Amino acid sequence: MQDNGKVIALLIDAENVSPKYIKAILDEVAVYGTPAYKRIYGDWTNNDMSNWKRVLLENNLTPIQQFSYTQGKNATDSAMIIDAMDILYAENVDGFCLVSSDSDFTKLASRLRESRMFVIGMGETKTPTAFKAACDTFKYLEVLLGTKTEEEAVSPARNAKKAVEKPQKEKTAPPAEKQDKPEKAEKPEKTEKAKKAAKPAPEKETVPPPALSSPVQEDELETAIAPLSKIISTIESLIDHDCDEDGWMQLSQIGVMLGRIYADFDSRNYGYSRLHKLIDATGRFETKYEPLPSGGRNLMVRNR
Repeated sequence: MQDNGKVIALLIDAENVSPKYIKAILDEVAVYGTPAYKRIYGDWTNNDMSNWKRVLLENNLTPIQQFSYTQGKNATDSAMIIDAMDILYAENVDGFCLVSSDSDFTKLASRLRESRMFVIGMGETKTPTAFKAACDTFKYLEVLLGTKTEEEAVSPARNAKKAVEKPQKEKTAPPAEKQDKPEKAEKPEKTEKAKKAAKPAPEKETVPPPALSSPVQEDELETAIAPLSKIISTIESLIDHDCDEDGWMQLSQIGVMLGRIYADFDSRNYGYSRLHKLIDATGRFETKYEPLPSGGRNLMVRNR
């Protein structure tokens, strides 16, 4: 699925992306290949870009200056699109990585893919669906940043327990404190206000925990990515359709097909560093290793 020999053009919309993601961005691009171009676009005379200036030299990024000609219009997007087409016609890269949460790059991603370019999209969870669908694969910056800091520290199983335990403690604590107050209160108005103020707290805590654990438990991710139940159903359907006579299918083939169906699919979205770990955690599949003539092994998956 991934080719470390690809030459990638990394183009970053600095006005639409925070500098805190830069390390995660570069690490992820390195998985797919070598970034021959590392250009970052913005109006560097703007004081808002000061945080980016600190990381340019550290990460060997080439800043491209683009003044804002008219207030309310983003000239940076146009400069980035023009450069991307120039790089395309130079024919010295195998793919592009477009880093932005802006839907204005949807047509660019589609055009690059028409020219048989491999397109990686990166952006925050607010990124419009159209841009995500236009890319070969799309990565959420919040997920990349979260897994870099937490995947080595806590296992998914332990996170699942914490997700269940914390809401229970928070639910029981507030009512215990408020049970002693009604007898002391003299004015009924205060008790009514206290009851109204107490109502929102339980509502926030009644959100059910995820079916599988996730080191990155951001509320906004739940609306941005496909539900895990949908991913599991898709895997089961893929196996039913393309399995061998014994019901087995290669894990690598499942990963390729999921990437084609869901451009933003990544096992890390659900808290697992590898697809096989996600599959094992569901309890819905059987797995086995099949030896290859070359000496390696294929991980095979079958529906239970």
